[in-house]
Amino acid sequence: MSEISFDYKTELVRVPEEPGVYRYFDDNGEVIYVGKAKNLKNRVTSYFANFNRHDRKTRRLVVSIRKLEFTIVPTEFDALLLENTLIKKYQPRYNILLRDDKMYPYVCVTNERFPRVITTRRIEDKSKGKLYGPFVNSKAMYALLEMFSQLYTIRTCNLNLAQENIDAKKFKVCLEYHIGNCKGPCENLQTEGDYMREIEQVHNILRGNLAPAKQYFEQRMQDSAKKLAFEEAHQFKLKLDFLQNYQSKATVVNPAIKDLDVFSITSDETSAYINYLKVINGTITLTQTLDVKKKLEETDEEILEMFIVELRQQYESTTKEIVTNIPLTIDMKADISVPQIGDKRKLLDMSLKNVVYFRKEKAEREAIAASGATNKRDRVLVKLKQDLQLKNLPRHIECFDNSNIQGTNPVSAMVCFINGQPSPRDYRHYIPRTVQGPNDFATMKEVVTRRYTRLLEEKADLPDLIIIDGGKGQLSAACEALKEISLYGEIPIIGIAKRLEEIYFPEDTLPLYIDKKSESLKLIQRCRDEAHRFGITHHRDRRSQNFLISSLESAPGIGKLTATKVLKHFKTISNIKNAPEEALIELVGKDKTHRIKEFLEKES
Repeated sequence: MSEISFDYKTELVRVPEEPGVYRYFDDNGEVIYVGKAKNLKNRVTSYFANFNRHDRKTRRLVVSIRKLEFTIVPTEFDALLLENTLIKKYQPRYNILLRDDKMYPYVCVTNERFPRVITTRRIEDKSKGKLYGPFVNSKAMYALLEMFSQLYTIRTCNLNLAQENIDAKKFKVCLEYHIGNCKGPCENLQTEGDYMREIEQVHNILRGNLAPAKQYFEQRMQDSAKKLAFEEAHQFKLKLDFLQNYQSKATVVNPAIKDLDVFSITSDETSAYINYLKVINGTITLTQTLDVKKKLEETDEEILEMFIVELRQQYESTTKEIVTNIPLTIDMKADISVPQIGDKRKLLDMSLKNVVYFRKEKAEREAIAASGATNKRDRVLVKLKQDLQLKNLPRHIECFDNSNIQGTNPVSAMVCFINGQPSPRDYRHYIPRTVQGPNDFATMKEVVTRRYTRLLEEKADLPDLIIIDGGKGQLSAACEALKEISLYGEIPIIGIAKRLEEIYFPEDTLPLYIDKKSESLKLIQRCRDEAHRFGITHHRDRRSQNFLISSLESAPGIGKLTATKVLKHFKTISNIKNAPEEALIELVGKDKTHRIKEFLEKES
């Protein structure tokens, strides 16, 4: 490593002990690093005075410095803001580079007369209208736009609706007017005031505040009802229901919490991982997780401070409260806390869960790339391991399902998948022994107990993953079974609820939602569907057999024992009809053979 060639001792004399931002330049005059400090002199001095204590990358930075500039600011928070701006401007080689906003779409409410609601990725020209975003998840953005089209009559044309153009009758209403999606402002059929009231509701919803929009539709519904315009009132009620349904799908925390930002960070030697939750009126309106490559010896505190400023600027957050998982000493112009209990702690735990999952997911992706697993089967198993955060690759999966119709002929099925493929020779049927009636939970507990008690007795291989077809109730019953045979915690177990394909884990009230297009979810669904098919087939066979027994039992002088014995031997009614009389006599005697034959002849 080269020696320091920069005359830092002379330069340090002029550096003040004030908050500010410093910039290092190389011999080409390019900015190679931007930093902020509460005390500029102490911070800049540390690079040179502690040269040999730094890691290799920091020493490389120091020996590249040829020039120093600094800017004094009033507070450390101002220094953080200026540092953020300069990093974006110069993109220095040794700084953590902040994400480029331009890669994400925004929703723009235009500044036109009769504004439109459009999407854009061009954020440099804000004169066109008010921008909301960026939207990391484009699906969520388009779902929001679809909701606007359901709730409001906002125009989609790009006509210049200046009053003189409308008065000159330059435009004609289009199909959108005729199908009820627009009220025809182009022909002066809707007033600007009426139109802007709807636009104001769009602004509120985009800010995450649904209360004014709900009040707007409630008031319009009541006004219509007073005028006895019941059809119109019903339309407003449908819009209100639609809005409430949209809100119910968001993660509601607690309306008493109001507005706050939640940030969590975890890191390793090379990268840091950050999650951001934006909470408005007790509802999580936005979430983003990202990772950044460390360039020097940045601490978690330094990185989090930088990204709090960046993300709050991106999403235009002005909340007065910030929750984090590490204490921060800088004044962020907001109350910063690390909650230990209560709803805010639950929010922080949710954020941490997301950031830890993101970190593990990235590690799994890198592991797949490093292993060179191009085989689709192995890829799916690795992805499943990653999604469910399993310790081992789930090469051996067992899935359980219960089947009964109105409590009759209850059966359970267990199917086995080896290396992601069905292994029919390992499938098993179970008929409950201790459970009476349609009790899914008790049936599941009995069957799981029987299956793994037997495997333990036979010292056979245990599965890498157990899947239970059902929600929290069935999963809890299966877990109870594993606890009783001391296997709980030894085998990963999940439940899959059919309604929303939610994945439940033991002792976790929050379900996991795997991407519907994910190969790993498709494998779980395939296991579930195969268990259901196998169980239904067995259930149908049992019902059919019971029907035959009941049918034969109705023959005069033939009881259930005889009917069961005959059907067990001959399998079907057709076989009994065609069987030699001697075979029947040998099985049940001459008298019962005569009765059975006579009964079957009458039935046919």
